[in-house]
Amino acid sequence: MTDAQSGSYDAADITILEGLEPVRKRPGMYIGSTGERGLHHLVYEVVDNAVDEALAGYCTRVVVTLLADDGVRVEDNGRGIPVDDHPAQPGTSAVEVVMTKLHAGGKFGGDGYSVSGGLHGVGVSVVNALSSRLVTEVRRDGAIWRMSFSGGGKPDGPLQRDGETDATGTIQTFWPDESVFETTHFDAETLERRLREMAFLNRDLEMVLVDQSVSPETRREFRYGGGIEDFVRHLNSAKEALHEEMIYFSEQRPDADGGGEFEVAMQWNTAFSESVHSFANTINTHEGGTHVEGFRAALTNTINRYARTAGLLREKEENLLGEDCREGLTAVISVKLREPQFEGQTKTKLGNTDIRSLVQTATNQRLADWLEQHPGPAKAIVEKCKNAAQGRIAARKARDITRRKGLLDSGGLPGKLVDCSEKDPSLSELFIVEGNSAGGSAVKARDRRTQAILPIRGKILNVEKARLDKMLGNVEIRSLITAIGAGISEEFDLSKVRYHKIICLTDADVDGAHIRTLLLTFFFRYMRDIVEAGFVYSAQPPLYGQMIDKKMYYLQSDRELEELRGRHSDKKLAPAQRFKGLGEMDHDELWATTMDPQRRVLR
Repeated sequence: MTDAQSGSYDAADITILEGLEPVRKRPGMYIGSTGERGLHHLVYEVVDNAVDEALAGYCTRVVVTLLADDGVRVEDNGRGIPVDDHPAQPGTSAVEVVMTKLHAGGKFGGDGYSVSGGLHGVGVSVVNALSSRLVTEVRRDGAIWRMSFSGGGKPDGPLQRDGETDATGTIQTFWPDESVFETTHFDAETLERRLREMAFLNRDLEMVLVDQSVSPETRREFRYGGGIEDFVRHLNSAKEALHEEMIYFSEQRPDADGGGEFEVAMQWNTAFSESVHSFANTINTHEGGTHVEGFRAALTNTINRYARTAGLLREKEENLLGEDCREGLTAVISVKLREPQFEGQTKTKLGNTDIRSLVQTATNQRLADWLEQHPGPAKAIVEKCKNAAQGRIAARKARDITRRKGLLDSGGLPGKLVDCSEKDPSLSELFIVEGNSAGGSAVKARDRRTQAILPIRGKILNVEKARLDKMLGNVEIRSLITAIGAGISEEFDLSKVRYHKIICLTDADVDGAHIRTLLLTFFFRYMRDIVEAGFVYSAQPPLYGQMIDKKMYYLQSDRELEELRGRHSDKKLAPAQRFKGLGEMDHDELWATTMDPQRRVLR
């Protein structure tokens, strides 16, 4: 009989993980995942520490450099990590303690930081644990100090003094461990968005991104004197504002009452989607939390109260709902508090109950004052909310009619859909193709067993500029909803999706790109779960065909064509064939270049 069969369980079965071992054993507990998201989280943890120095009033500049060998360097001009021995561990520098001990940092008490985003004291030690190599350089007390680590956070030696300087600050350079992460290549655009965001949230803090992984290297600098007001202007830059003046207010609670700061900037636009971004101690709480709950409750209450008082909402009319009041709203909510309570190390949701009352009280009072002082914009906002309520009611009626007709489930498939024979969604693919001619080629080219084809006519409705009731009246949108078979919005059920690969197969020109964008916008707004589940793809059909030595080369851009012709400049080449549409390709070409799972390119 084995131990498992006998059910033995004693002290010898208890495993003790020392030092940074727990991080390497279960990295997902600390950084969320070992994919791209977790990889970039390493940079965020180090940057958060630098920003904490800015919040404390000691740092004005943070530089993030992507190195050519997939390393990252983060440099700040703050005070620098203390270099003297830690009183609890004589003979061990504070640098080594911070870099190698979980839950060690200056944010658990004392006077080091009154407000910080790096709350748990595990950030930089986690980065060290998950790096194959890390070098810490501290500039402090008139000297340069260095210490290096390798093998998952093990010191290569003690902290060393390595020169003199009048500067202060910390430089962390690290190389993520290839044995831990699925990829160790950082995406500059992802980091750029984060650094721009941090610059908006920290007025006048300069954030710099240098990318040495490309040639020539690129450099982007972000610094905003307007803080989160500039953030809202940036978010609304491609939209038509409903009122020109920004709504901004802030509130600070005395330390005697627990401290805490709250600021919000907001502006309505003529679009129909809500865009509310929340932060706690500059950390993006994209799952919301108590600060967002307080804001939303106060916003709805204040607008209803003002609308009643101003006679814009009649006595017999029902109160506006929260979703009505937030239609077209772009807002940035930022709170700063001494003891933030986040859900999990990745800090995506704030749990402090006391901050709700601060946000709610401040929004009730200050937003009411603004509406009273700006009657023109206030009326436009209320009218926008009332129109949203009418649209909501109309959408509910349209949805009820659509549901009764069986169009929000898979009971009746659209006539244009050429379905596959496979019934297992994980093996089934849906190609959404542009136009009937392309649809005809795709139907002939497809693998009938696993590939379904749904032709759509031209550019579908832009759902960013239409409410739900109008959207449900659009034939092409209804065909998409019915073909996928899982409903929409809050009624969407991922388990009912009929295809686990939904592929946008549009022409390789500008119009095709526009149609693809409209499709992706629809999926993101009304079926976001399929996007987050990784079910949505974009095919990359060729734009050109070039015959060379009786062999056809397929190319996706002008640049690729120029490079190919340049490599064969010694030959007399026929003009390239430009595919104005997928319908111009015969079914063999379409299969070979775009639909064959063995050779196609999806993104």
